[in-house]
Amino acid sequence: MRRLLVFFFALAASAHVGSPDVFYESNAGPYHLLITVRPPVVVPGVAEIEVRTSSDDVQQIHIVPLRLGVAIPQFTPTPDLAQRSKDDPHFYTGALWLMNCCSWQVRIDVDGTEGHGTLAVPVPALATRMLGMQKATGGILIALGVLLCIGLVSIAGAAVRDGTLEAGKQPDPVRIRNSRITMALTALILAGAVYFGNQWWASDAGDYARFVYKPLRLDPTVEGSRLTLKLTDPGWINRRTDDLLPDHDHLMHLYMIRVPDMNYVWHLHPERQEDSTFVQQLPSMPAGRYALYGDIVHANGVPETATAELNVPDIVGSPLAGDDAGGAIDAPSAYHIVWDRPSAPIHAKRADHLRFRVEDASGHPASDVQLYMGMLGHAAIVARDGTVFAHIHPSGSAPMAAVQLTQPNNPHAGHTMMSGSLPAEVAFPYGFPKSGDYRIIVQVKRGGAILTGAFDAKVEP
Repeated sequence: MRRLLVFFFALAASAHVGSPDVFYESNAGPYHLLITVRPPVVVPGVAEIEVRTSSDDVQQIHIVPLRLGVAIPQFTPTPDLAQRSKDDPHFYTGALWLMNCCSWQVRIDVDGTEGHGTLAVPVPALATRMLGMQKATGGILIALGVLLCIGLVSIAGAAVRDGTLEAGKQPDPVRIRNSRITMALTALILAGAVYFGNQWWASDAGDYARFVYKPLRLDPTVEGSRLTLKLTDPGWINRRTDDLLPDHDHLMHLYMIRVPDMNYVWHLHPERQEDSTFVQQLPSMPAGRYALYGDIVHANGVPETATAELNVPDIVGSPLAGDDAGGAIDAPSAYHIVWDRPSAPIHAKRADHLRFRVEDASGHPASDVQLYMGMLGHAAIVARDGTVFAHIHPSGSAPMAAVQLTQPNNPHAGHTMMSGSLPAEVAFPYGFPKSGDYRIIVQVKRGGAILTGAFDAKVEP
């Protein structure tokens, strides 16, 4: 067996790499909504909520956080009223406290002239870093603390020296000596309090550091065309690897992208052999360095993307089958995917739609579009510098397995339900997390074949 050189990414994220915001588009009763949730970076923390509605009939929107994936009864908090924008009557904002790790849902209640509608969005609440104190604030607090300690020492000494002294008399040597002893003892007590307080603070910070999210890693090996992936847990609270939910009928969605050119992409679905081991028969692929992104969803709805990077020799493998797809980006095809590029610059942190069309060589729309794993299409957003990866759908970035937990009585939750012929267009709601150069990888299915297209995007601040 030949073991390949492996480089692990050290990027902390939740469902995705470097793209923590949740985007979800669906209907709340008669009202169509595009929802953006920006989870807190520390927990407890405040999540920012943005709701855009396409309806003129909405009168008010309430938002409320609820735990997801727990069997115990919950006491529903009083919903908060989302604030309507003064500049855009279709845009609402709000903020919610998420008090615990890990899996939450934000329920959106809409009232309008068409009646009441409800929609829930799964949101992972994971502490991704520790917030440090600003240097200026720390300096001010230290100075005030020193001044307070000096004041306490002086007050203690003055109390012993002058506390019972008659007016107009000077303290005798005994009083002065006792005052100095008291000041020394007070200083020692304060020094001990500061020391033990610092020890307590450091211990508490250490406990929280263990609470900060540590993503799963992939440990890949190859023998011939057989790829073996082992999920490696660096140690983070009570995480398991045997509690995975199928997402689009697969326990793992694996993207293999040759870097840095990103001209070869595969979207594969390894089969689980043991609790933390997956196996995939690779197709033929050229040698190169490949980035691996393995998407999974836990039973409580928390998604993770385990990552690795490895050097691969030329592989002669098996033809692609089932939902596996990919290959060379510029491979000739009778049909191709076209991006309806926006005329205005793309800016980071702004939710919008990425729109694509399926056309034949003459520019005519494809007439035989099919659902691909229950959706009109799948897309991957990858930053050129490797700091961002997001696997998204026409409904947004929330994994469908988590969406189904928010709608346990709806067997079709998270899947496109359409009758008759499907449109040759697909749109993905998304907001780029930061400025930079990106590659957008889009896959749709038509005539029994899965098409793969790739597009470069420049995102402004």
